[in-house]
Amino acid sequence: MADMASPVLLVSPSCNIISPWVCNLLAYLVNTYALDSGISIANEMKCYSQAITGFLASIAIKESAKVGDQAQRRVMKGVDDLDFFIGDEAIEKPTYATKWPIRHGIVEDWDLMERFMEQVIFKYLRAEPEDHYFLLTEPPLNTPENREYTAEIMFESFNVPGLYIAVQAVLALAASWTSRQVGERTLTGTVIDSGDGVTHVIPVAEGYVIGSCIKHIPIAGRDITYFIQQLLRDREVGIPPEQSLETAKAVKERYSYVCPDLVKEFNKYDTDGSKWIKQYTGINAISKKEFSIDVGYERFLGPEIFFHPEEQRASKAAYENQGNFFKELTVEVGKDEWIFVKQFANPDFTQPISEVVDEVIQNCPIDVRRPLYKNIVLSGGSTMFRDFGRRLQRDLKRTVDARLKLSEELSGGRLKPKPIDVQVITHHMQRYAVWFGGSMLASTPEFYQVCHTKKDYEEIGPSICRHNPVFGVMS
Repeated sequence: MADMASPVLLVSPSCNIISPWVCNLLAYLVNTYALDSGISIANEMKCYSQAITGFLASIAIKESAKVGDQAQRRVMKGVDDLDFFIGDEAIEKPTYATKWPIRHGIVEDWDLMERFMEQVIFKYLRAEPEDHYFLLTEPPLNTPENREYTAEIMFESFNVPGLYIAVQAVLALAASWTSRQVGERTLTGTVIDSGDGVTHVIPVAEGYVIGSCIKHIPIAGRDITYFIQQLLRDREVGIPPEQSLETAKAVKERYSYVCPDLVKEFNKYDTDGSKWIKQYTGINAISKKEFSIDVGYERFLGPEIFFHPEEQRASKAAYENQGNFFKELTVEVGKDEWIFVKQFANPDFTQPISEVVDEVIQNCPIDVRRPLYKNIVLSGGSTMFRDFGRRLQRDLKRTVDARLKLSEELSGGRLKPKPIDVQVITHHMQRYAVWFGGSMLASTPEFYQVCHTKKDYEEIGPSICRHNPVFGVMS
């Protein structure tokens, strides 16, 4: 068994960054959409997000049986079993079948996932798993059976000396300690984790996730990309059809932001468009010629679906000036001469994210509600829009204050509720919060005390990983 100074390999099925720690730790996190790699010096508790390699969480294989027959399709012998590719290489192999072992953060094909991890560890990280303790993270509401499958792969296939499965929300809370807004290190808070495919609101009390109160929001980065893509298609005719999604993604990442007031934002663009409209230039993949598009309302309408998934609003002037922009949207003339443009990002979900967060906290035990309001932590790439945290804090504060005011009115003025402190925490490691929190945990001597060892696994079996002790104190 490895000693206390052994490196650690960190793996996650839903985070945004992967990083080998050259000195003390090795870290690798698998994302549903994209993976990046960076170097971290664990002793200094710093993360250098310098990209070493980045690729999609996909795998390209040669299928030898009919589609859907998982038992037979990968029965190969000898060298043929190694004939597969992952990441960008998988996308570039048109004669191979491209598969996605992870969907919405949950592993769906364990056979492919094991092969994916095998190539990650041996080909890209060039690590010997027998020499390293592993820290893995799991998404919200991960099933105990999935933990058992993970334990079987790690202990039996890779023969790791130790394994710890951490909850992503807890690691995100730990990562927030680097923020200047945080005065006290605590593992109680509300984590808003939004990536490319899904958004979760997760309440955590003293390191334990309150599972019955977790809310799932079917709106995330991919939906914003699709929304911007549709807006650009309606207005811009110069975008090559096969590059419309790529263009929308670039617009989202480069120019999008969250505005404080939608009506005022429309007015800004209507009165002084040259100041706010940006220009995006791309290269046609076929003709190799440049194409340019103007990026206007898309800049703030994309992220707005988090806060108004049920409608988008525009001024009358905007509708008259950019009628084609709204041509496929339902238009209603309001009394104050505003045009209300309805656009369902998801017809089954019309609740603003601030209301979802408030509902989650209100469903929690009353004694932890104030700490949950006070420590709302953002995690994931889709929370990185400029002023996202500020807008969320403002909207949530309005909801909370309105409830307190109503309580006072209903009591006839006899009750004077104590104001509730609402604080949304942002920090420089927000995009890679789970990875960074994991690096903090795995860098401490106490980490080895909470790991399940190979000896424990051999004595008890994979069920040992159904429960993992809460790592409550990090130094």
